[in-house]
Amino acid sequence: MSRLKYLGKRFLLAIPVVWLGTSMTWFIIFMGPIDPAARLLSQGQTRNPAAYRAAQQELGLNQPPLQHYLHYMVDLITFDLGQTFLLYQGSSVNALILDFLPRTLWLGFWSVVIAILIGVPLGFYAGMRSNTAADYLASFGGIVWRAMPNFWLAIMLLALLGSLQGMIGISWQQFLVPIDAISGSPDMSRIGTVDGFLAATKKVLPAALVLGSASMGNEMRIGRTAVLEVRNEDFVDMAKAKGVSDRALVWKHILRNALVPLVPIITSEAFLLIGGSVLVETVFGINGIGWLFYRAAIQGDLPLVGTLMYIFILMIVGINLIQDLLYTVIDPRVGLEGA
Repeated sequence: MSRLKYLGKRFLLAIPVVWLGTSMTWFIIFMGPIDPAARLLSQGQTRNPAAYRAAQQELGLNQPPLQHYLHYMVDLITFDLGQTFLLYQGSSVNALILDFLPRTLWLGFWSVVIAILIGVPLGFYAGMRSNTAADYLASFGGIVWRAMPNFWLAIMLLALLGSLQGMIGISWQQFLVPIDAISGSPDMSRIGTVDGFLAATKKVLPAALVLGSASMGNEMRIGRTAVLEVRNEDFVDMAKAKGVSDRALVWKHILRNALVPLVPIITSEAFLLIGGSVLVETVFGINGIGWLFYRAAIQGDLPLVGTLMYIFILMIVGINLIQDLLYTVIDPRVGLEGA
């Protein structure tokens, strides 16, 4: 099986996953115990049959369940996501997602980058110097970072920044871009310029450090274990016997093979970043799609919750496909079974 066929097979297998996740979301929201039509009505209208029927018609719930399900799925597949009912009432859901999603992607990107650039090198460093003071210090740091909950670390970081403001008389927000009057977030439309790039990066760095903290500790621990396992492999001893230089032995043989078990760890941590962004965005006031999901759930805009769940499902499946692609790059044997 060639790499292209392998990736094509993985893509086809992702389709039923998206269908199943979206179908479960529809069933929980529209067939579950919570009535979306009742959530649209104010407290004084809940006993008004005419108002209730109008709310049902607005949501399409006056249709048979199978017909509503088919319309719901077709709308999601074609990205005809309609309008919001409670949160930003009457606004286009497509426009909201295009406005809020880039902030979450930007936050998630820097969270993954920070976790990889700090956690993986420290894990490899500890693995190459096992049972030394540096190894013990790095391992202890990884355990501490892994144990701290995101929401607690976010609050502690804000408290620390507030204390620094009081000591030096400068607000840390003075180093950030001006806050958009509508969404409370940096203007992502300027990301293509140098100033816009730096400003948007400064805005998300504290939140990205918090969001990537758990991933950082986990990758450090797994990276150390992977290096120790590869160092004891027979092919490493064979390379030493052949006279391979220490630099080539480390970079070409040990570290590259140690990356293979890290790929699923990094991508699985990306799943946690999607869920963790709801809390971190709320604490830091970054109006991304996680914050939008939180507001929609709190205010009972269940159709919007279902639509955002669909976006989350697509993001998770996309991360899985990226994981499969990385496998084929790092380990050329992947996808060649039976060839």
